Amino acid sequence: MTITDPTTTTTEGDSAAALAAARADLRGRLLADGVLIDLGSPGLYGRTGVFERVYAAVDAAAVRSQADLDAEVLRFPPVEPLAAFERTDYIASFPDLAASISGFTGDDRTHRALLAARERGERWETFLQPADLMLTPAVCHPVYGLVGDTVPEGGRTFDIVGDSFRREPSLDPMRLQAFHMHEFVHIGTPASAKTHRDGRIPGMRALLESFGLAIEVVPANDPFFGRVGQMLARNQVEQALKFEFVTPVYGPDHDATAISSANLHEDHFGTSFGLRTADGGVAHSACIAFGLERITIALFAAHGTDPDRWTSDVRAALAL
Repeated sequence: MTITDPTTTTTEGDSAAALAAARADLRGRLLADGVLIDLGSPGLYGRTGVFERVYAAVDAAAVRSQADLDAEVLRFPPVEPLAAFERTDYIASFPDLAASISGFTGDDRTHRALLAARERGERWETFLQPADLMLTPAVCHPVYGLVGDTVPEGGRTFDIVGDSFRREPSLDPMRLQAFHMHEFVHIGTPASAKTHRDGRIPGMRALLESFGLAIEVVPANDPFFGRVGQMLARNQVEQALKFEFVTPVYGPDHDATAISSANLHEDHFGTSFGLRTADGGVAHSACIAFGLERITIALFAAHGTDPDRWTSDVRAALAL
């Protein structure tokens, strides 16, 4: 017979309730103060002028901090071809986060059946057929199919920003379904990829701290799915492939929240897309990623929802 310590259970329950209350409080303030607009589905929001003002300042500061990379600028749409998505193997590790696009391809008879189902209050989406498009879960995905078979000596570095979608509904305002990442991706040798990842960490931390945020850099893992995913997550932490920049959005009594990351992909994308280095080896890649919405919301949580009342040093760091 298993005996449960009621004190431990109560403490864990109280902590979870306190965290839920803290999340609800932040969400309520952002909505009440006109920073975000509730669109009626968890994790989906409209953004007002005050949000966009800070968001744009965060993005511009991130770009300035990486100017020495002289990265190639690329911008992609919020969808990617199914064939390209398949090559990333994302569906094997994160099936619960992926989302496809469907469209209507039927005739008049099928359309009438759809309308009849709709009139009865039934789900009509079953009349749509999967298209050859996926909502992009990671903004760097399209770049690997565009660099050619061989990466030149010295590698290539890209400045990529765009929409990401992950099917992860939540009332936590720090966990959005639709969001933007600004990534600086390097594709090259194992050594140059690791140097890109490791060499950028101190500057990223200094930048985020200049915004008046308390930052820790911690080993982390992606949310891999299932039993195999648990093993992959352990390996990712043990091999120090991913570091997150976390800040205590909900106070010192709760886990800090990741707002940026530095990632070493090793040869995952090089193998998947057949990328080779100048010496014939499999190309490795790495990226640093600024979570633009998460940084922006962390700033509102830390300093209040009126940027004009933030301290002069924070405003200066953001050029507000």
